[in-house]
Order: sequence, then C-alpha cells, then structure tokens
Amino acid sequence: MTDTTQLTGRPVISSTGLFTPSESISNEELVASFNEYVRRHNEANADAIAAGEMEALTESSVEFIEKASGIKARHVMAKQPVLDPDVMAPRWPQRPNDEISILAEIGVKAARDALERAGRKPEDVDAVLCAASNMERPYPAMAIEIQQALGIEGFGFDMNVACSSATFGIQTAADYIRAGNAKSVLVVSPEITSGHLNWRDRDSHFIFGDVATAVLVEDAAVAPAKHWDILGTKLKTVFSNNIRNNFGFLNRAYPENAGGPDKLFVQEGRKVFKEVVPMVAQMIVDEAERLDIDPQSLRRLWLHQANTGMNRLIAHRVLGHEASEDESPTVLDTYGNTSSAGSIIAFNLHSDDLQPGDTGLICSFGAGYSAGTVFVRKVG
Repeated sequence: MTDTTQLTGRPVISSTGLFTPSESISNEELVASFNEYVRRHNEANADAIAAGEMEALTESSVEFIEKASGIKARHVMAKQPVLDPDVMAPRWPQRPNDEISILAEIGVKAARDALERAGRKPEDVDAVLCAASNMERPYPAMAIEIQQALGIEGFGFDMNVACSSATFGIQTAADYIRAGNAKSVLVVSPEITSGHLNWRDRDSHFIFGDVATAVLVEDAAVAPAKHWDILGTKLKTVFSNNIRNNFGFLNRAYPENAGGPDKLFVQEGRKVFKEVVPMVAQMIVDEAERLDIDPQSLRRLWLHQANTGMNRLIAHRVLGHEASEDESPTVLDTYGNTSSAGSIIAFNLHSDDLQPGDTGLICSFGAGYSAGTVFVRKVG
C-alpha cells in the first residue's frame, strides 16, 4: 500500500502510449471459422460419436459470444492462421536472435507513442519495466530488449502478475520515484494474448486480443504541465486456480507431456465472476476511503476489460448507481480482453476530456487472483 507521502519524489503519470495491430477479427468471422472446425471434427469422428465414445462438439454463435462477454471484435497480430480451421493459432516466422523479438517490437511502438505525447526523449528515461501476462522467453528480459531498442540508459526488468501486471508496474515505478531511485520510468505492457488462447475451445475462443500499451511514470518535478497526480495505489493477491495457464519451460521435463494437449489458458468463468467482483469492489471502496475520496465522486473508472457484466457490477457497487458509458468507458467490444493492457487502453482513449481536478481510478483484476488500483487526479 502506498500513497503520496513524500520520500524524495512525487510520482505522476505523464503520458500513456498505445499500439493497436492493424488486423481485426469480427465475431462473425470467428464463428464461421470455429463452426467449420466443429463440422470437420464431428464428421471425422462420426462413428465414435454415434457409439457414445466421444461427445460431439457444439457450435458457437455471435449471440453466445456477445451475451457471455460483450466482445464484438478483437485485434490480432496474425489473423489468417487464427481463422484457418487447420491451424487456429497465431503463426509467424521465428526471428533470429540478432533481430528484435515481436513482443519487444510492439512494446517499443507503444513506448515511443508515450514518449512523444509527453515530449520526452529516450535519454530522459531511467528505467523500463515490462509488465505483461506472457513473456516471449525467460531471459534475457523483454524489458532490457525494449530498453536497448529505445536507447535508454539505466535498467529494466520483467514482471508478470497476469491481468494486473500494468497496475502492479505503475506502483513499482511510483515507488522508484518516491525513493529517489529514478525520475522517469516506462511501464510497457505488450500483450500478444492470442498465443495463449485455445481457439478450439467454445467457452473461451472469443476472449482475447493483441495490443501493447505504455505508461510513463515520472517525478512531478520533471513532468509536463499536463499530467495525472497519483493519489495512491493498492495491490492485492489471493491464490486461486480458477484462472490458470500451465505453459512453461518445465513442461518438456515431463515425458507424459510429449504429444499431449497444449498448456493454454483455462478458467472457471462463473467462479471467477462470483469471487472477483465483490473482492475488487470492496478493495476500491476501502482504498478510496483511506485516501479520503468519496468513491461515488469518482469522475471516471477505467476498469480492466475482461467482461462487461463484471465491470457493470463493480462500477455499480463503487458509484452507487448504474454507470454510464461516460463514467465507465468500454474498449472490450472492439479490443477483446487484452489482459494487463485493458484498463490502460481505456485510460489512453478516454481521459483527454476530463478537466483539471477531476479524479478517477485505473483498476485491474485477474489471475492470481490479483488486483491493483491507481487513483489519479488530472493536473493542468
């Protein structure tokens, strides 16, 4: 738990950046691909299905997807292979070690956008934190590769707290500012979540999209005149298996895994909904009261973009009424669930219209369980 008690510096958000892939998959396109896969699977296994040895797969539909999630489309880095019923996964050539990796590449694009919006040069930055759900490799750190590509001196490291990675990264950056260990820190969240999604699973094939965001956290003494004061942050984790991804380098150490199913994203959606909504709503209210902020006075909530139903209930419990699109903007419908980047996309796209003195909340929640809040107030 941290607030604005000064040690050395006073952290603020100077700017944010966004990279959006050019390709997008509509629900209609996704359903057509998935249902063709289902048709082929059921046809190839007709005898086993008829004998009761195997269950027939069920088709998906646009209505099912939108009712379950509120998602209408999602951006991806590789559209054609995802929609190919014979592949149904992102594919691109493996890059040599002397070429920038794809995750670092999109992270750099988002970081440059944030730097440009703040009028900053790379040499002004002291550190890079790569805070995301899925790293391309264990090491060297993606943050260090992004740091090198941008030409930043100082240090960088990776951190993974699933969908809460960005807010955890913001508090970490703010703590560096407070302690005087840095004046300017980039928190970069490149999320190619299409790679950990099982596109053949009806219950989850529609959830994720790809994107990259960046948040520039700086000492108020060097920040541009227009910025966001960080009033306080709060982080929380509670262990749960209800959202899990078992992929990792140790998978190859187990002989029984050879030829087995991929270790991809799985969740118990109803349990997550039931357990996370009250936890996050109470966390927001408690932290607002600790900061002497009336939660019902918050001008805008930039919530994690996972499910419209979750966001509606959380916003209602915090604000005391059904939130309007202005009070709790949605990007989920066009971006899908982008893990840690979701609340930052919402903030990036829906914050310029607020007035100096307006107070808002950036909030994330997801696997772990993990949750993070960043209360901000517009300045200038």
